[in-house]
Amino acid sequence: MQKDQTPSLLPRIRIPQTQDAQKSSQPDTQPAPRIYQPPREFRLDSLDDNSEYEDPDLFYPGPRPMNTPDRGMSLHVPRQTKGHYSSVCSDDELLDSDDDPTLWQEEGLSKQMGSVYLPDTGRLASAAKEQCSQHAAVIKMGWLDKNSPQGAIYYQRRWVKLDADYLRYFDSDKDVYSKGIISTAFITNVYSVGEHRFDVATNNRTFIFKAESEAERNDWVTVLNDCTRWRHQSSTMNTGSPLIPDFKGYLELKGLRSKLYTVVAADKVFLYKSIEDFRIGVGITSIEMNVGNVKDTDRRNFDLTTPYRIFSFIAESEVLKEQWVTAMLNAIGEALSNCEVANRIWAEPSNSLCADCGAPKPEWAGVNLCVVICKQCAGEHRGLGPSISKVRSLKMDRKVWTEELIQVFLLLGNGQVNSFWAANVPPSEALTPSSSTEERRRFITNKYRQGKYRKYHALFGHQTELNNALCINVQCSDVLETLSLIFCGADVNCSTGIASCPSPLSLAKAHSQLLQAELISHNLNTDLRQPEVGDAMELKHVSPPVCVSYNGFLFKTASMSRVITERKAREEFSRRWCMLNDGIFSYYDSDKNSNPNGALKASEMVCLAVDAPERHGYENTFEVYSQSERLYLFGTDDPDAHREWVKSIATSFIPATAEPLLRLNFERIGWLKCKDGLNLQTSKVGWFALVGSTLHFYLENSKGEEIHLRKLNELSIQQDNEVLVLVEKGRTLYIEGARKLDFVGWCGAIQAAAGRGGDTLSQQQLTNTDIPIIVHSCIQYITQCGLTSEGIYRKSGVNSRVAALCERFRHDARSLCLRDGEHQVDDVANTLKRFFRDLEEGLFTSEDASTWLSTAANQNESMKISQYQLLLNRLPRVNKATLQALINHLYCVQYWCDRNQMNIHNLAIVFGPTLFQTDGKDYTVGRAIEDLIEHYTLIFEVDEQQLQKQLEEIKHIILLLENPNTKLLGTEPGGHFICTVYLEEKNDTAERHVQIPASMTAAELTCAVLDQRKISVKDKEYWSCWEVNDKEEMERPLHYKERVLPILHSVGADSHLLIKKHLAMDTMISYLASKVDLSKHGIIKFREQRNILGLGSFHDRYFILNFNSLRMYKDVRSNCSEREWPVKNLTIYLGIKKKHRPPTCWGMTVVYEGKKQEKLEKQHWYLCYETMTEMREWYATFLSVQNDGDVWPQDGLQQVRESRVLQDTRHGNVSLIPLRGSENEMRNSVAAFSQDPLALFRDVR
Repeated sequence: MQKDQTPSLLPRIRIPQTQDAQKSSQPDTQPAPRIYQPPREFRLDSLDDNSEYEDPDLFYPGPRPMNTPDRGMSLHVPRQTKGHYSSVCSDDELLDSDDDPTLWQEEGLSKQMGSVYLPDTGRLASAAKEQCSQHAAVIKMGWLDKNSPQGAIYYQRRWVKLDADYLRYFDSDKDVYSKGIISTAFITNVYSVGEHRFDVATNNRTFIFKAESEAERNDWVTVLNDCTRWRHQSSTMNTGSPLIPDFKGYLELKGLRSKLYTVVAADKVFLYKSIEDFRIGVGITSIEMNVGNVKDTDRRNFDLTTPYRIFSFIAESEVLKEQWVTAMLNAIGEALSNCEVANRIWAEPSNSLCADCGAPKPEWAGVNLCVVICKQCAGEHRGLGPSISKVRSLKMDRKVWTEELIQVFLLLGNGQVNSFWAANVPPSEALTPSSSTEERRRFITNKYRQGKYRKYHALFGHQTELNNALCINVQCSDVLETLSLIFCGADVNCSTGIASCPSPLSLAKAHSQLLQAELISHNLNTDLRQPEVGDAMELKHVSPPVCVSYNGFLFKTASMSRVITERKAREEFSRRWCMLNDGIFSYYDSDKNSNPNGALKASEMVCLAVDAPERHGYENTFEVYSQSERLYLFGTDDPDAHREWVKSIATSFIPATAEPLLRLNFERIGWLKCKDGLNLQTSKVGWFALVGSTLHFYLENSKGEEIHLRKLNELSIQQDNEVLVLVEKGRTLYIEGARKLDFVGWCGAIQAAAGRGGDTLSQQQLTNTDIPIIVHSCIQYITQCGLTSEGIYRKSGVNSRVAALCERFRHDARSLCLRDGEHQVDDVANTLKRFFRDLEEGLFTSEDASTWLSTAANQNESMKISQYQLLLNRLPRVNKATLQALINHLYCVQYWCDRNQMNIHNLAIVFGPTLFQTDGKDYTVGRAIEDLIEHYTLIFEVDEQQLQKQLEEIKHIILLLENPNTKLLGTEPGGHFICTVYLEEKNDTAERHVQIPASMTAAELTCAVLDQRKISVKDKEYWSCWEVNDKEEMERPLHYKERVLPILHSVGADSHLLIKKHLAMDTMISYLASKVDLSKHGIIKFREQRNILGLGSFHDRYFILNFNSLRMYKDVRSNCSEREWPVKNLTIYLGIKKKHRPPTCWGMTVVYEGKKQEKLEKQHWYLCYETMTEMREWYATFLSVQNDGDVWPQDGLQQVRESRVLQDTRHGNVSLIPLRGSENEMRNSVAAFSQDPLALFRDVR
């Protein structure tokens, strides 16, 4: 700024009073009036020196009357009795406030001339003024005269506040925002000088104050010295500001001609004149963000709004604007968090400093490691994974902080815990609050993952002794010793050898050592690498991504915090010079600039998405997602440059362990958290790449795998859009939404890939046998509902219904079920034909279709069949499977031509032109179809015995359709039914067919199967009949008196009956014999099917089970039950579907059936137990209550064997009927038809 542009200003001053004048003025409760002197020349460049000063008005270039605010610069608001608004106007530190007394209508401190002491927990009497502020507790406050920047004899009246962190001075006692702040960490000395005066000295400046009396002056000096002395003793900082900024830089405040250095730190925003002032701890004001709100206004502008004023900022670029907004929003979230737990934890002095770097006021903790840590170190703890460090916030994760856990942290404290974790830290490796991210990561990995600095236990390396010592120690109160044992190798899940207390956790609870139990419970799944004594200092090597370099021009839009759904025009892109080097992707205004507009580290990238050509204004675009929930869109018209950029960026952040993904032509690549297999407690990091309809992925410590998305059995988003569930044959994968932005993108991409991708066969949604679902569904429906329909495939359906069916199949074939009564046979038949006619490339492929037709003209039958087989094997996999399924179906249709009038010739006339996509004038196409149907068994090498079995099954279906009351061959004259039962496991060799009379019990069925296999029952063997539901992953043993036939009526195709031993029955009978009464109570983890209680998680509830009801209470202290169920209406199954993510492997699924408002009501809910013993005890009690204590026959199955009449088990050659699904699925008996024989055919998929 030029010197001649600097205005002359009129500072507001106050002439110091004489001693007499002071005495006479003391009864007056108002400050003395301010007297204005002629202006003095002031130069902005003089602000850089280190002289004492208080800045004059920088924004009002002329005299200003007293008590008359400049209305051009002030923020005008309606006057309120409980609010105060500041304007941008200052005579010293840039912020001034209206002095209108009508804004405040309250008595108290504003009318006092002196100062006021407040206790550490005290509050200002002026509550309205302080209601938004969360400054540290005020130690002392009052009116003082402050020497002006011009020095001499002129003083200015200031309202001064002192807290542990800052000395602040205000224009009045009503102001919210200060005119200046001095960090107590930088005050070096406070001393008395002359009459009522005292000086506050820092390393660079001296601030001069004057009190009303000598006693008042001495009080200020004493309090200031005590405060600064304590601050210096507790400070861990050597140089620099005590603030740990989350974000910092220059911002322009609207209306000013200079920029302010702005710092966002925790829950506050600080304003400084320059970076130099920040470094020496002298600022303008701080803004509490608990009442703040950030609004994005225009390009580089944004507003920070509080009830007291609006701060309108201008950033240096749009990218920086977005980063400032994000930082301030984070500060608001920090301010609104709960401080109750944090204050209690900090009550232990050593917990007020980070256990790793020593930063003050740490707000995070590793709850299993018992360390309190700062935000920066918490980020590195998360990188270790939850199996090593379970990071929780002291302010936000309120639920995890039980009273016991808080007491553990107060008992140990960072000091004692570090006597174990940091017993051997070399000074050269110790962290400080200013340590870099790389230094933190290295130190924290060494400290916790490697245990490099820990104090080794005397028993280290001796597993048995460690386990024994743990079992002994948990019975006493030495929690630190337990911590040392656990993290030196003791197994928290080891056996204690005591039946009543099998684990250290139960042992601690039994001895009422609640703090020990709390520590153990947080380490049940801790997975620390336990090195041998010799390699304790060895570091695990992790292969980093390959370092790549690339540069060039790209076109970029502004970064976004949401998924892009609209098309971005070329005008929305800006040309940028981009560089990828040393793992940093940066972009510049041009290739001449040295300062980047923005940069993104490879370690911050989580996903790279390649858009379809011409998706946006530029032909080739790609999207980069970051961990900070930002999306960056880049584009170019050069396909080669686009390809190189995608390859280079992907290579920079994909690790070597997932390097094969880079060789794929991916549409989206990145990492996600997921769970699969049997271990649903711990999330894994997986690297994923989406290629077409195939999802390729590498999980931790596993080889590459892939999922064919169009073959999924289920694809759903659950847990309030936080988990994507992919179910394929034999496997379920749960992908978690740890970050919302890229997770939404992955969900959309996977859902689109799992749907129909085009008009070719291979792009359809498929079954596990590679047949399009639309073909499979139509064939199944017509087989069960339309084989005897006259003119099937020849008669036309209703065109509008056919078009609607085609569209529904095209949208999502997996979700459409064809039902008898709802859909018509001819409509479904025409849907199938239209699908094949509209098929791109055709069923026989455009390349080979003519060869198929020329083969049909061959007169030599054997040569013709051989040629057909060669052509069949040349077809793509999906085409071949589809053709075989269709010809098999047409063979079955012509088999019943005497009823449907569709012989081979008629079918060929209809399907020839359809499958070959011709006009039908040439019968050559029909001749080819005739050959395929007539020689079906030879061309497709079909087992004729299997084909005859299939035709026999269809025969029974047709009989039932024509006469629902017809009794099938294989049933007994008395109305007995045939049931398929399995012995010990479900497979073909274990399959048994048993006649089921209406009166047969589960025990009788068990004996019948055992007699067929000539299996004798030994003593203490409890053979039972089980109902097993494969889909829901649950099972239950039928009560020995339970009738089998009603069970067969109620189970679906996903359930079957299994005869096997009940291994827990002996234990259950012994437990029940020891009980005095039939009741039980205790804490159980509970979850409802519809996630009523939260985000799909299990919650602790207190249950009471008695002879007639099961009651659920919120906790032990509750007087009123939340729910109550009649015990007789409950069906208890063992097991919980993994999809519901049970917290333990010991769970039960409970089904409740009752009436609600005269309607049948059916509910599912789930119970999880801590141990298998606990689950067995509850299950035994349920059985006993439901069956009045009769759980097992007194004389075992022998009594049942002697009383039952053996039935003839001969069935002849009759095949069982497939009640649901395909012919390869489980075959049930015709028992399900007893009440509604046609129920089977009303729900065909």
